[in-house]
Amino acid sequence: MVYCSRMAEKISKELFDHLVDLAALELSPEETDYLRRELNNQLTAIDELAAIPIPESTPVASHGIPYTSYTRPQLRADSPQDSRVSGEIMSQVPESDDSHIVVPEIPHEELE
Repeated sequence: MVYCSRMAEKISKELFDHLVDLAALELSPEETDYLRRELNNQLTAIDELAAIPIPESTPVASHGIPYTSYTRPQLRADSPQDSRVSGEIMSQVPESDDSHIVVPEIPHEELE
């Protein structure tokens, strides 16, 4: 299937500007055009992949290379270990409480 290079854009300029505003990003006009174009290209690529016919008999998450115990190493045991530098790190913090770093409250504003 051949796709036209100028397919209808899923992310319009208005929608993109709204998303940039919500994310509080500062983009130059060139960055805005580039990023919106790239996002639309990604969505087009996803649509192209979704259009590939996959037989119903295809197992979910099938892979060309089987992962057997021979090709996949065993998971290591999950065991906690003390850090060798934790004391050094804690000696540098301005305020701690029972080996936890005390972080000052960050002021925030309620969104409308």
